[in-house]
Amino acid sequence: MAQGRVLDLNIIITPNTKHQTSNFSFYQINYFSEIVRLFGLNRITYKIERMKKLLRVLVVICFTASMAISQKTDRIKSYNVSKGLAIEGYDAVAYFKLNKAVKGKEDFAVKDKGVLYYFSSKANKDEFLKNASKFEPQYGGWCAYAMGATGEKVEIDPETFKIVDGKLYLFYHSFTNNTLNTWTKDEAGLKSKADKNWDKIN
Repeated sequence: MAQGRVLDLNIIITPNTKHQTSNFSFYQINYFSEIVRLFGLNRITYKIERMKKLLRVLVVICFTASMAISQKTDRIKSYNVSKGLAIEGYDAVAYFKLNKAVKGKEDFAVKDKGVLYYFSSKANKDEFLKNASKFEPQYGGWCAYAMGATGEKVEIDPETFKIVDGKLYLFYHSFTNNTLNTWTKDEAGLKSKADKNWDKIN
């Protein structure tokens, strides 16, 4: 049976007459259909297309994951995470709710984009999770005055702070130097410079 088909196909492929040419078209379709049926080309094509789609999805997932990891790494590098914690473990929400610095607890810890925060209560933790950007300190938690004056990342005293236009600013404070006082004298100018300097280093 197989030999007969091959012989017919050879004859069809080299037609010499109009009659044979018409036969060529008819038998060509039949043989091609037979090949597709026998070898399951439709299934193979379908599987190849599915594999292509899966590969595209995997590439997108891998790219997205690598970008997320990169962003987290960059964020940790640029943020003040002294002792492994944001704001040295102070409650970011308490600044807004109580207008004072309150130590957070490990029991109410949250990691946001790679940065670890402690909170003094579950309520504050939950509120932070709803809108983290609202409570995060400006300039990655570095001294706002230093960021404006020199563009440098300087450590802070978590108990020296100011909330301006709904944003938290932290400051360096030593026995002889309270940078919050200096900041207040030219708040608008230093804030404008700090915003620009922070954008440059991030």
